[in-house]
Amino acid sequence: MIKCETSLIKKLQMKKLLWSWSSLFGLILLNIPVKYGMMMEFDEMEWFTVFNGTKMFHTENNVYTEAKFPMVGLTLIQSAAAKGAVCLDGSLPGYHLHRGFGSGANNWLVQLEGGGWCDTIRNCIYRKTTRRGSSSYMEKQIPFIGILSDNAAENPDFYNWNRVKVRYCDGGSFSGDSENKAAQLQFRGKRIWLAAMEELMSKGMRQAKQALLSGCSAGGLAAIFRCDDFGKLFPPYTRVKCLSDAGFFLDALDVSGGRSLRRLYAGVVKLQNLQTILPQDCINRLNPTSCFFPQNLINQIKTPLFILNAAYDSWQIQESLASKSADPSGSWNDCRLNYAKCSASQIQFLQGFRSQMVNLVKGFAMPSKNGVFLNSCFAHCQTERYDTWYAKNSPAVKNKGIAVAVGDWYFERGGSKLIDCAYPCDKTCHNLVFR
Repeated sequence: MIKCETSLIKKLQMKKLLWSWSSLFGLILLNIPVKYGMMMEFDEMEWFTVFNGTKMFHTENNVYTEAKFPMVGLTLIQSAAAKGAVCLDGSLPGYHLHRGFGSGANNWLVQLEGGGWCDTIRNCIYRKTTRRGSSSYMEKQIPFIGILSDNAAENPDFYNWNRVKVRYCDGGSFSGDSENKAAQLQFRGKRIWLAAMEELMSKGMRQAKQALLSGCSAGGLAAIFRCDDFGKLFPPYTRVKCLSDAGFFLDALDVSGGRSLRRLYAGVVKLQNLQTILPQDCINRLNPTSCFFPQNLINQIKTPLFILNAAYDSWQIQESLASKSADPSGSWNDCRLNYAKCSASQIQFLQGFRSQMVNLVKGFAMPSKNGVFLNSCFAHCQTERYDTWYAKNSPAVKNKGIAVAVGDWYFERGGSKLIDCAYPCDKTCHNLVFR
């Protein structure tokens, strides 16, 4: 067993050379073979997108050569150690900052990186050997594209803002504040959040006229967790809002009739002792694991929030609804990798998942301050890719693309509650297919 695990670690460490490419897409799941008891991460898979039946972006190298973007350096938060705000392995947390200019010089967009979770000591110990658990393995520079782009033609509303990406290395969506001394693991996500915000405030964010907190996947969940905390950083006259991209993870039945994601979240909550950290108004109503699901939190958030999600979220299909543990016979294997290979009964099951998501966001969308963009695509993280954020053929609902919908909501230009018709009606999707 030790030899087998050593072989796995060596194989995955070789793949770290390729991980920096995944920043181009924001596909950020912790991808280790399920037979080792850990979940999969998109940036370890071979995949491409399909638009109108045409394959796009066959390899990450192709995307790299097509995209034009700034490479932004990593800054480690030197004051974090004294505050106990450290990554899983005790290393300093970090962020990437690209300064704003012109009319956007006093506006700030802060994006929380995603990257799955670790729910056991074993998983978290492995995670310490990756960029998801240690700044020692983080890229020194990453590309800023999509919502982080500095090109007005690719990001019309936020291109000249101060744009920040806060790196994710705590395994608990910036929420924990505990440790496991025996395993030498630090669960300090909330302290990392506070240290990062304090540093950014000192670098000019305190004077922000407008501010937006965003995040994708586990970072999108973190944007929901930290949304009201972000709002409290600023005076009442500052326009402050939050955007969660692919962070609306549902407590849904999987294909076996169980709840795969609930089991995962229960492990995270217990391991990081989050029952003492999660919102008290939720804990008063529900058990701690339920309070890690955004469906039980969004209606209590006071700061304006925008939920952007694919109704057939690729990660949730892969790792929650039709995970290998939920489907040991492999009857869902073709469908989970390629939506075009799903049977009629499998599509019917996925339609039920979409219906649950739609019903959960309807009440949330009623207040004028909130926004929704729910498209019927097989996708994950659509703000971090330039082809889905703001391109000529970007996904759209009612002829409105994602970047336009987010901008209209943020600047209160109207039309910010968009829920798509069910699959297969949407012909604008950039669907993800795996092989």
